Amino acid sequence: MAFFPKTLTALALAASIALPVHAFALDDQQKKEMGEFIKQYLIENPEIMLDVQDALQKKQQMALQVKATTAIENNNDGIFDSKTDVTLGNPKGDVTVVEFFDYNCTYCRHALPDMQALLQKDKNVRFVLKEFPILGPDSVAAHRVADAFRRLAPEKYADFHVAMLGSDGRASEDSAIEVASSLGVSADKIRAEMKKSPNDTITQATYQLAANLGINGTPSYVIGNELVPGAVGFDDLEAKVKNMRACGKTSC
Repeated sequence: MAFFPKTLTALALAASIALPVHAFALDDQQKKEMGEFIKQYLIENPEIMLDVQDALQKKQQMALQVKATTAIENNNDGIFDSKTDVTLGNPKGDVTVVEFFDYNCTYCRHALPDMQALLQKDKNVRFVLKEFPILGPDSVAAHRVADAFRRLAPEKYADFHVAMLGSDGRASEDSAIEVASSLGVSADKIRAEMKKSPNDTITQATYQLAANLGINGTPSYVIGNELVPGAVGFDDLEAKVKNMRACGKTSC
């Protein structure tokens, strides 16, 4: 077997990845040797695979962000100005943060203090809550109660939201009705409103919007033209809001 220094082997590996097959005029023996070179190099330098994986993840994330940016531009009203979403903070704030959440999402519960801290510290943030029940039938039922509560007592929705995400047990129709009752809206009124105006159409519209944006988990945020997946924490949210004011983008 011919010997290639590691540098040449690395170049051969890069070339084999970057160039199309027809760019090489190799016979069967040469192809076999090339394959053995590449295999041996990877065995001796396995950290390369971590670099490759990292590069792939970055490429995929970039592709998802490009898709999300286009979807945000095409669905601006549905994301930022839906009449069925609840807005907290300053309704005329200069920066809007949209959160897709599920009442049974553990990470959403952990992220609740981030929202509260941001609204407490920054009086010019508009925070939109977009109900996105994806964690089973209990979540769907709990969000139906939430939608009924929103229509009956919109001024108390923030308290309802905090109570639901601040609880330890699994959110369900019964637990949501219990929270609603504790805030002065009876179970009978909630059930009557749910029967009169089920929110299936609203939920389906949110599912479609999430699919367009490439959202498959909660919490997920939209700030400006960026999709921000996951419970990124207060510092990250605050930095993105500040950047929006400074340069009109989440990253300046």
